[in-house]
Amino acid sequence: MNPDLDTLVTALYVRTDDLLADNPDWAPRRPKVGIAPKLSDAELVTLAVISALLGHESERGFVRFAREHLRPWFPYLPDHDGYNKRLRRSAEMIGHVTAALARDCPDWHDDVWLVDSTPVPCGASRPTARRSDLAGWAQYGWCASHSRWFWGLRLHIIATPAGLPVAFALAGAKADERDTCAAMIEQAGLARPGQTLIADKGYRSTAFEADLNDTGITLIRPAARNEPARPHQRFLRPFRQTIESIIDTLKGQLSLERYNGRTRAGVAVRVLARILALTAAIWHNRTHHPDRPARTLTHYDH
Repeated sequence: MNPDLDTLVTALYVRTDDLLADNPDWAPRRPKVGIAPKLSDAELVTLAVISALLGHESERGFVRFAREHLRPWFPYLPDHDGYNKRLRRSAEMIGHVTAALARDCPDWHDDVWLVDSTPVPCGASRPTARRSDLAGWAQYGWCASHSRWFWGLRLHIIATPAGLPVAFALAGAKADERDTCAAMIEQAGLARPGQTLIADKGYRSTAFEADLNDTGITLIRPAARNEPARPHQRFLRPFRQTIESIIDTLKGQLSLERYNGRTRAGVAVRVLARILALTAAIWHNRTHHPDRPARTLTHYDH
């Protein structure tokens, strides 16, 4: 690994190990009596982040890479099946670690949030939609950005202007963006007076805006054709470009759409690993390299 990736991996491993020691209930359940795993949970999380940062789309290929290049950092590495099974059971743990790292960042306290959703396609054929393990969760939906229908999920994300994920959710393609956004804020306990949420026209709803106002959150969105000009319209364009850039980082550098998941657990953990990789890079840049742009990944992707 290059020196920058090495320092990130070391810092992430130490912080994750501390978090899991303080919160043992985050780890997947195991029998009280049995053989302890040779690969620790902190090492598993760290490996998932390395895989995402280096752009590995195949777990089998990543395990081969790890066995050849990562032995000095990970004395024990499971085979593909063992790594696959461990990772599939760790989605909840990865979500907890992601949230904890986000709260460690100074950007967590930013009083501006950006919200948007992006398609996560899960298949391209009718037989896949019928027989897949994802059927019932994945749905047909419309992607306005590309003017096309797709079968799959949507990743909903609330982020700071620096790109730090504050909350996220995977939902069916037809799930209402406003309902999902409200649920993310409520479940994570994020509402705080004085907060500003910047969204696109898909979040237009009198009831949704009223609920946000009740929690002290101000919604900034484009005005509809039959509405008068709304306040703060001049802020929309640069911030909308920012959230689109954050999503582009997930899809481009972190290969969000090329996750190759076939089961619900597989899709969830692969998407979560990419969000954790973005969060870890921002956390490391803010705490160890404040001179760098917060969302830069170029120091870690090789």
